[in-house]
Amino acid sequence: MEALGRNQNVRAIGYDLGVSDSELEAALAQADIIFHLAGVNRPQNVDEFKQGNTGFTEQICTRLEAMKRTPLVVMSSSIQAELDNPYGVSKRMAEEALMSWAERTGASAVIFRLKNVFGKWCRPNYNSVTATFCHNIAHGLPVSISDPSRELELVYIDDVVEAFLKTMEEQPTGGEFRGVERSFKVTLGELAAKIRSFRESRTTLRLPPMDDAFTRCLYATYLSYLDGPDFAYGLEIKTDNRGCLAEFMKSAQFGQIFVSRTKPGITRGNHYHHTKTEKFMVVEGEAVIRFRHILNGGIIEHKVSGRDFRVVDIPPGYTHSIENVGATEMIVLFWASEIFDPTIPDTYFKNVL
Repeated sequence: MEALGRNQNVRAIGYDLGVSDSELEAALAQADIIFHLAGVNRPQNVDEFKQGNTGFTEQICTRLEAMKRTPLVVMSSSIQAELDNPYGVSKRMAEEALMSWAERTGASAVIFRLKNVFGKWCRPNYNSVTATFCHNIAHGLPVSISDPSRELELVYIDDVVEAFLKTMEEQPTGGEFRGVERSFKVTLGELAAKIRSFRESRTTLRLPPMDDAFTRCLYATYLSYLDGPDFAYGLEIKTDNRGCLAEFMKSAQFGQIFVSRTKPGITRGNHYHHTKTEKFMVVEGEAVIRFRHILNGGIIEHKVSGRDFRVVDIPPGYTHSIENVGATEMIVLFWASEIFDPTIPDTYFKNVL
C-alpha cells in the first residue's frame, strides 16, 4: 500500500483481516489490478492452510468470474509450493485455482514463488529467521541455530515490491510464474554472525564492509528492529587539558573517523606519519593547520574556518599541527586511512615550528 500510494496516478484500495465481505466485494468490482498477498502460514489448525490459502484464492476467482471482471491478478506464493507439506500443498492449490481462472476467462495472472523474504517490518519469531535473528540480537536475546551450515536463499523486500510494481507497467497476458531476479545466499551461521557484528559495532565502532548489497540490505533490516530509545548511543570521550576527543567509526576498508573539541590557543598534533594519511575538516571555530617536510622545506600554513567546510589533506612525511586561533572552542572532524594500532602507530612526534 505504501509503495502504491507514492504513485499519484494510482488509487489503492486495501483489504485485510477484519474488513467486511461487502468491502471486499466493492474492491473487486473496481480494481484494475489486484495484488493478492494474503495467506496463512502459522495456523493453530492444519486445516486453516487450505482455508486461508486455497479457499480465499478460490473465493476471489469465483467472485470476479460472477462479476465478469478480468483484472490483472498478481499473487505472492512461495517456493514451498514445490513441496508436499500442508503449507506447500495449499499454496500450490491456490496457484492452480488462479491459473485455472485466468485460462477460463482470458484474464492475466502473475504468480511469484518467493524465496525467504527479509526486510523491515517483518514479524519476528513467526516465519522469517532473518526477522527473528534481527529482533533477538537487537534486544540482547539469544538465537537458536540447529545447523549453522544450512544455506538459505534470501530476497529483499524492496526487490519484491519493485518486481510486483513492474507488472503494472508491462500489462502481461495470460498466466505466468515469475521470480525476483536478485537473491542472496548465506548460511545460518554467517547470517547470525553478520547481524551480531552490527550490534557489536556500537561498542567496537567497527562497521563491517558495506561494499556488497546484501550487507547494506541486512544492516537496514537490523536497524528497523531497534526500539526508539535505542536509536542513539554514546561514544567514549577522552578528555585532557586541551579539550576532548571521541572515535566515531572504524572500518578495515576506509580507516576511521573521529571528532575533537579544542580550547582556544591550544595546538594538537606536531607529529608525522610514513604511510597513514588523514583529512582534517574544521566544522566550528577558526584554525591554522601547519606543515613542514621532515627532511627539508619551510612552513606551509592553511587557515581554515568552520564556516567554509574546507578539507585539508595530510600527506605522509610532513609533520603537522592544528592550532585553535579563534576565541571559542574549535570542533574538528578527522579521517585517518588506517585504524589506529598502538603496536604499530606509524606516528612520530616532531614539532612543526
